[in-house]
Amino acid sequence: MSVRRGLKKRIYSGDNLMGISDVRYLPRWVILFIDILFIAISIYFSCYLIEKLSYNNTRVFHKGIPVFLLILCLSVIFMFLFRTYAGIIRHSTFIDLFKLFLATFSTTVAVALISFSYYFTTGERMIYMSVPFLVIFFAASFMLMFLFRLFVKEFFHFAREVRRNTLRKRILVLGIDEQSVAMARAISDNPELPYHVVGFLTQRHDSKRASLLGKHIYTKEKIARNNKEDLKIDGVLLLQELMTKDEINNWVTLFLEKDLQIFKAPSLQKLQSNDQEATIKTLQIEDLLNRKPIKMENVDVKQRHFEKSILITGGAGSIGSEIVRQVALFQPSLIVVLDQAETPLYDIEIEMRAAFPLITFKFVLADISNRHRIEPLFKKYHFSVVYHAAAYKHVPLIEENPHEAILVNILGTKNLATLASWYKVNRFVMVSTDKAVKPTNVMGASKRTAELFVQALQNTENNATKFITTRFGNVLGSNGSVIPHFKKQIESGGPVTITHPDITRYFMTIPEACDLVLEAGAMGKGGEIFVFDMGQPVKIVDLAHRMIKLSGFEPNVDIKIIYTGLRPGEKLYEELLSDDAKTMPTHHEKILISKDPIMDFQDIEGYCNQITKAAIRREKIEVVKILKQIVPEFKSNNSIYEILDC
Repeated sequence: MSVRRGLKKRIYSGDNLMGISDVRYLPRWVILFIDILFIAISIYFSCYLIEKLSYNNTRVFHKGIPVFLLILCLSVIFMFLFRTYAGIIRHSTFIDLFKLFLATFSTTVAVALISFSYYFTTGERMIYMSVPFLVIFFAASFMLMFLFRLFVKEFFHFAREVRRNTLRKRILVLGIDEQSVAMARAISDNPELPYHVVGFLTQRHDSKRASLLGKHIYTKEKIARNNKEDLKIDGVLLLQELMTKDEINNWVTLFLEKDLQIFKAPSLQKLQSNDQEATIKTLQIEDLLNRKPIKMENVDVKQRHFEKSILITGGAGSIGSEIVRQVALFQPSLIVVLDQAETPLYDIEIEMRAAFPLITFKFVLADISNRHRIEPLFKKYHFSVVYHAAAYKHVPLIEENPHEAILVNILGTKNLATLASWYKVNRFVMVSTDKAVKPTNVMGASKRTAELFVQALQNTENNATKFITTRFGNVLGSNGSVIPHFKKQIESGGPVTITHPDITRYFMTIPEACDLVLEAGAMGKGGEIFVFDMGQPVKIVDLAHRMIKLSGFEPNVDIKIIYTGLRPGEKLYEELLSDDAKTMPTHHEKILISKDPIMDFQDIEGYCNQITKAAIRREKIEVVKILKQIVPEFKSNNSIYEILDC
């Protein structure tokens, strides 16, 4: 009844498009009526065949219509007894087939018994050539009803597949190796995935006439020559682990030119396990910028943390929180997570207590510029390693509020480093930035000053702490980074804002950055600045173009790109080494030691005290003036402080 009402509503509402999935199942009386019709056809066919085979064209039924109706009634009775009409045909099983066999066989046996009883009673044959007739009737009736069910079952399966394939995205699998074929088979075997594999894609030229899994193999040249409509495909599936970064970028460039969607596959094991997290996803810009991450081969890393007391400042930030996660894997006796941001600190506390219930954590809400708040922690917990990731990092905000950068980036670092030395902390690892090299803004200059203080403290009398600095570029997905900013702009329909068409930046992932920090902390001997080989810089406008295309839009058509001009203190490109710095290799090919100029401790300490007093008085110009004395290479760019460089 509900089905009829639903169909009636569809008809009278004006929507005349009805899929096969709208028909839930045939009513039982319809199935019974069709089966009775097949029985009637079988009886007629059996009679016709026997009459044609007999030499004298004798009628098969002695009584005619009454015998016909008798067989029909017996068939209906056994159909009711075995409920052959009760199941949903498209979901028929062997049990349904067996019930059909029993009903047909029982009808045949009952007719045979009645026929022979009639013959012995009256001496007349009720059915001429009864045995051949009954054999033909049994075979015909059973086959007709069986084929009907088989047809309905296959029809619904075919219709469902056609409907599903029209709703699925038609994709090619990139590659013709065993793993690519296995991935294509796994997708085809999983009806829940909204993808239909129509073929494979390869750079090879010897596969033009071959096929895999019955699918066509496309060449790169064919993709390049034809457009999306001619190819009749929606996208391409990449198996990233099988390709180098350059290969991925070359293929992605071609796919984006053809307006094809690009998908990345999880591991085959995860896809087959139906893990909700392990699904085929749209390729993200992070996947193109990401390189093979650093692998921590130094066994000393675990020894530095195992059953040790660790302090992580800025532990609620992007880098700091990842350091917390990685350090927890080494089973320290205590991790103290310090940050002045209340809500993020609470979030990381909830996460870590759930993920590592056996690790002891202390979550401290504090400002590192307040030495009286920080010192009791050193006195109480006797830290073995301090990871210093707390800092103000947003260039335009710091340019407007230079005194705040001094209090956190310089005074805060001075407090922590001095306490680490006083309380004999084994290692102090500071997170710095590429903006500290030839700085053009207050943020970079303040971080360079912090570097100078930490390096100078290394060489002071009675110091036993190894002070180590790590310096790297932009981190993908970190708070305030350009990629999340662009994503939000694209999701809201644009425009995407870029400060300058020629601006370039280095990029790395958060896990990569934290691997570097941990590796440096383990290998450092004290006083070094470790820099990371970050590959080639990325032009931000190219980054924006790719992000827009990966989102399915056309740059400057669907999503506008506008240039807003360089922000105060911003420069076109970043550097990891200063002009007068030399580098030394380490045991890791991607990590170098920068031999930057250093400063005498008394000098840098005097400068730090002087600039801190100016910051407390909120004397912006004085603060920047002192910064330029500490860091002579600091030349303001697009800033009100450029006048000080004259």
